[in-house]
Amino acid sequence: MSTTPARRTDAAAALGSSRAWWVALATMAALVATAGFRSSTGALLEPLEAEFGWSRTTTSGAVTLNLVVYGLTAPFAAALMERLGVRRVAAGGLLLVAAGSGLTLVMTQAWQLWLLWGIPVGVGTGSMALVFGAVVANRWFVRQRGLVTGLFSAASSAGQLVFLPTIARLAAEPGWRWAAGLVAAAALLLVPVVALVLRDRPSDVGQVPHGAPASYVDPPLDHDGPGAARTTLLTLRQVGRSRVFWALFASFWICGWSTNGLVGTHFIPAAHDHGMPATTSASLLALIGVFDIVGTVASGWLTDRVDPRLLLVVYYTLRGLSLLVVPSLLGPEVVPSLFLFVVFYGLDWVATVPPTVALCRVHFGLVRSGVVFGWVFAAHMVGAGVAATYAGWVRQATGDYQGAWLTAGGLCVAAAVMCATIPRGPREPVEPAAAGPEDTAQI
Repeated sequence: MSTTPARRTDAAAALGSSRAWWVALATMAALVATAGFRSSTGALLEPLEAEFGWSRTTTSGAVTLNLVVYGLTAPFAAALMERLGVRRVAAGGLLLVAAGSGLTLVMTQAWQLWLLWGIPVGVGTGSMALVFGAVVANRWFVRQRGLVTGLFSAASSAGQLVFLPTIARLAAEPGWRWAAGLVAAAALLLVPVVALVLRDRPSDVGQVPHGAPASYVDPPLDHDGPGAARTTLLTLRQVGRSRVFWALFASFWICGWSTNGLVGTHFIPAAHDHGMPATTSASLLALIGVFDIVGTVASGWLTDRVDPRLLLVVYYTLRGLSLLVVPSLLGPEVVPSLFLFVVFYGLDWVATVPPTVALCRVHFGLVRSGVVFGWVFAAHMVGAGVAATYAGWVRQATGDYQGAWLTAGGLCVAAAVMCATIPRGPREPVEPAAAGPEDTAQI
């Protein structure tokens, strides 16, 4: 008789762990698809210009609006997840993507492209950005939380590798409408998967997070509190008093500058300036994406075992030093030193995500960490946008990208210094109680 409660506890813990991994798998599927949806815009620029006669300024402006809305949606989506739940927000995001992409099939004016890519597609993909993965990892995992965060980050990278070649092929052969239709159909097909598999919290199905004791108590959803928009802005005002927040905000702004903004946007034309064929440089950029998956998962594993502040210092320092030597590596052919750069930069590309998510959680509490990371992620996308424009201006003004590479390298070293100043936060509790004053931001 005395062994029955223990057996029940063990069984409940096993069921909770099993369900947590199913939730993680559904989340990864949504993140893979979202990354593919967001990156599909770049493959559609030239086909749209050819059919409608729009200029590159017009189409790229729609992409810029998409990026900005995508980034700024993240913190508000995180607050909405706390109020309405993860499942509703994710399903709603997928429906918005399907509607936005589907309606492009009947558009005839440039303003309609800006509207559809900017609002439904931007908001929909922003609702399922890395913040979505961070919230799921925080709620469903206690043990291996860093590893799961790394897997979610890798899923975002994998989405471009899975979807983008297919979308580009469809846009080039049957036509861009086939590509847009694929995005709409894939988003719709994922809605029932999210609805059936995802649950907002383990307690909704009578379980506890993976690795948590049976006595674990979930912080409750705040259905009666202030609205999501007010919560998001209020959180920014409160954590804005913390130098830890601004260190994370500024360093992730630099992260976006040095990845999506500079390398992701300008690596191919920069290599072409040195005589390398565009097909070769594009293959190298794709290879960066392959190693990015490995590096992000490894970073998640390390985040569970190593001080995340130290990881960020190492990542940003090595990234900065590597960017400083890029101009001397580029040439008409792929030399061993350039290949080594591609491998290293791929491993380091978004390795910063798991330790950054961990520091948001440690310093600002489990309940607020999703919204806080949402603001930090928004900084990443804004930094990427600024870098894309800045690097283009440097190329036009000086005739090469050397100034852009040097600037990015210096900024990464500065980011390493910022991360080194972050104090050691309180030790994360294994068994947090329900949300209360003690779980508010430590400012």
